[in-house]
Amino acid sequence: MVSSTFAARRFDRTSIRRMLKVPCVVVRERDFRPIASSTSDISPDGMQVLSEADVSVGEPLLVTFQATRQGLWFDTDATVVRICHGLRDEDRGRSLGIRFDTLDSIERLILRGAWRKIPPPLPRRAARIDYASTVRRIAAGVG
Repeated sequence: MVSSTFAARRFDRTSIRRMLKVPCVVVRERDFRPIASSTSDISPDGMQVLSEADVSVGEPLLVTFQATRQGLWFDTDATVVRICHGLRDEDRGRSLGIRFDTLDSIERLILRGAWRKIPPPLPRRAARIDYASTVRRIAAGVG
């Protein structure tokens, strides 16, 4: 067993999430039925929304959201990448993790700038151990 203080941690996120409620309209592409109207957290790469809608991982969505002080609206195609069933004590209910597919780099830059002073939420769990990096550190005698 590798000591948790020696083990390399893996951080999978490509951008910083912000615990920010912003107005949005999320609809299923197949029937244009609305499934959510507010975010629970958001990043330039995606969002989490509370929703009881019947969707599956990989399902295509259309998302419109307003996320800057200037009142700019952003439109993007998106995909359901995670379904959280709300079973943990800290969960606020069933939620969907949504990845933005067609938000361009300029729009992502605008969002990063608009949210730079908003602190990220505290992590709810420890980062996963990156076993490959840990083994490389052991082999190199680092630590």
